[in-house]
Amino acid sequence: MFTLDALGQADLIRRKEVTPLELVDEVIDNIERLNPALNAVVIPMFEIARKAAQESIPDGPFAGVPFLLKDLTAEYKGAPYTGGSAFLKGYISPRDTELVRRYKRAGLVTLGKTNSPEFGVGPVTQPRLYGPSRNPWNTGRTPGGSSGGSGAAVAAGLVAIAHSSDGGGSLRIPASCCGLVGLKPTRARNPAGPNYGELLGGLAAEHVLTRSVRDSAAALDATSGPDMGDPYWAPPADRPFLQAVKEPPGRLRIAFTDQSPLGTEVHPDCQAAVRDVAKLCEELGHHVEESSPQVNGSLLFDNFTSVLAAGTAFEILNSSRILGRKPTADDFEPLAWGVAERGNQMSASQYLLAVNYLQKLSRDVAHFFDSYDVLLTPTLGMPPVPIGSFLMGEDDDPIETRREMARFTPFTSLQNVTGQPALSLPLSWNSSGLPIGAHFVGRFGDELTLFRLAGQLEETRPWKDRWPKVSIFN
Repeated sequence: MFTLDALGQADLIRRKEVTPLELVDEVIDNIERLNPALNAVVIPMFEIARKAAQESIPDGPFAGVPFLLKDLTAEYKGAPYTGGSAFLKGYISPRDTELVRRYKRAGLVTLGKTNSPEFGVGPVTQPRLYGPSRNPWNTGRTPGGSSGGSGAAVAAGLVAIAHSSDGGGSLRIPASCCGLVGLKPTRARNPAGPNYGELLGGLAAEHVLTRSVRDSAAALDATSGPDMGDPYWAPPADRPFLQAVKEPPGRLRIAFTDQSPLGTEVHPDCQAAVRDVAKLCEELGHHVEESSPQVNGSLLFDNFTSVLAAGTAFEILNSSRILGRKPTADDFEPLAWGVAERGNQMSASQYLLAVNYLQKLSRDVAHFFDSYDVLLTPTLGMPPVPIGSFLMGEDDDPIETRREMARFTPFTSLQNVTGQPALSLPLSWNSSGLPIGAHFVGRFGDELTLFRLAGQLEETRPWKDRWPKVSIFN
């Protein structure tokens, strides 16, 4: 049962081969058995899930399917919410966020919340509050971040689908590290309300990590679309995303590169993987050539970091407002506090200068897609790094720590800037048995092309046979 994807589990329930409660109880047993080695699920919601499984479940595409929420941005009424921060420990969400309401309408049954770094700052998941999550393929390696708990849970088969968010690659990074499908949708494809109009100044998006392309598409069908009062929303697709997975993509114009837009070194395993996938795309009849948008890596890093710093400062200030308690440096980890301090030191005009630069860069990158349908890159600059990487001491410079992190994730932040959809697929593994993601970027608003191509690639080079072979089961 646990080698099935989420739609496969829903089909079992629909055919009455298993009840939602039976499936929930099996997943709870699975979590209790495997989670101690992974530290993926940090807030159990087992009794809430059992109660929901015994009540009337909406007849959505995932009716009765077990689900996990990342403990960041997504709030579930009556459940704890920390954002990975000890400062918020003990806080209980007073209402569901809109995305959680849509997950419930889709029939998903939430069993708990997954580990995240403090306020999502960083590409690895090792918060002081909960400790590190571990990669099922090699528990000495990170599952990535900031959705590392969700990535580890889905890769290990605790659940087939889990909520994630992406402010600089935080969904695609664990997809690559854990051998999963991870789509960052077009900006504002999914709603951020009612707490936010946009997340991180428009950089961040929410979706799911899955084992199959069709689960990712079906989830986007279930959750996408504007909410009342949204400041803006993505252009609607002309057909269901799930339909596109089975449609032929036609002959696409695919640009590819194995060079970092930040000018940093890229690991040979990641370069070899992307060139292999480029060759596969060519064999499938697509026009493939080496090309990439021209980006000033230094300016991209500096201006992106300015917006991230302002967003982190906002998270701390907003948390203080919610709790009615003044924050101090002792309440937070050095990285989050240090990045937030940089945000607090910026003037309003400096912040707007950074936003203006990123908006101009978005227009420049958009013109690159006049000539190409898809851009292919490695998802990451290196394979999954060891647990403990990027730990920051009290006296370390947070921006230099961020710079080290960016060497691991040089390819992902650009799409948070431009708002384009970007999809990591598990098409390669290195000689150490670690997954290496291939990263596909589409035009703004064009997830359909990505799903068509991903469906073709999944059929041509299926990865599902690898699912049970992770080291935690050995």
